[in-house]
Amino acid sequence: MFTGIVEELGELLSRRERPDAACFTISAPLTGSDARAGDSISVNGVCLTVVDVQDGGFSADVIGETLRRSSLGAARSGDRLNLERAAKLGDRLGGHLVQGHVDGTGTVLSRTAPQDGAPWELIRIGLPPELARYVVEKGSIAVDGVSLTVIDVAGDKFSVGLIPTTQQLTTLGLRRPGELVNLEVDILAKYVDRMVSGCFPSDPR
Repeated sequence: MFTGIVEELGELLSRRERPDAACFTISAPLTGSDARAGDSISVNGVCLTVVDVQDGGFSADVIGETLRRSSLGAARSGDRLNLERAAKLGDRLGGHLVQGHVDGTGTVLSRTAPQDGAPWELIRIGLPPELARYVVEKGSIAVDGVSLTVIDVAGDKFSVGLIPTTQQLTTLGLRRPGELVNLEVDILAKYVDRMVSGCFPSDPR
């Protein structure tokens, strides 16, 4: 479990292809400093298991399902990556509960700065129609593993605001229109939807 508060920007040092999988070696001076084999680390919002630890970094296997369902499938050496260690019980929950289980990818549609010169940016993202039902105004969503508050929703599009810190310390400062981002909707919304759907079956017979 994570909180969506990115600890550092790591770098993908190498990607070794395997049958329906890949092994990523990631530079992570902070998040890798106390990592052990078997630990969970969020990489661009994807929960990966550490399989090996090197000085200043770690390696993790990424199975084909993850490569197909997330933007990690297109990751290449030199790419910057959002990294967060698993939360500890008793820590402050600065963001929201994030599982590291990516629901799908979205596409950056636009990013604009306010006309009054304010230092934040508005980024609009398109998402798969089947996920749109879980995204609500002022709700929480994880984008590339970053906990953000939804500003508004219009059909299969939503917008979030990026403060300077988020732009500087996460990959969202680098994302441009047309690029993919990993999305994880609020787990509570999915549970509520499941329970309500059970109470109101689609076929009244």
